[in-house]
Amino acid sequence: MSDRSGSEFSGFLSGLLVGGLVGAAVALLTAPHSGEETRRIIRDRSIELRDQASDSLEQAAAEARARADELTKMAKERADEVTKYAKERTAGIRNQAEDLKARGEAAIEAAKKSPKNAN
Repeated sequence: MSDRSGSEFSGFLSGLLVGGLVGAAVALLTAPHSGEETRRIIRDRSIELRDQASDSLEQAAAEARARADELTKMAKERADEVTKYAKERTAGIRNQAEDLKARGEAAIEAAKKSPKNAN
């Protein structure tokens, strides 16, 4: 989950909480019901809001876990590709070095046997 999505989600939760509190206050002030009935309604609605917030949070957590798993898998695949490439390049460079070494040794031996160096 990106920083922006986390910020948007926390903004959503804050709005949900503030909206619930404002709604509860307005309901108390304008309620056509008795105090006891109004408290029951507020309690029921607050339980409803709590459950909705909990569900939203669980859903966001599940999405974050799924995205983290996906990113982990992608990172592992990329690391495997880089490792394979590095091993191939290392083997190629090692072969080139061995070939150059063999050529150099052959050139030294040829120079030692050459008639110019016989003096």
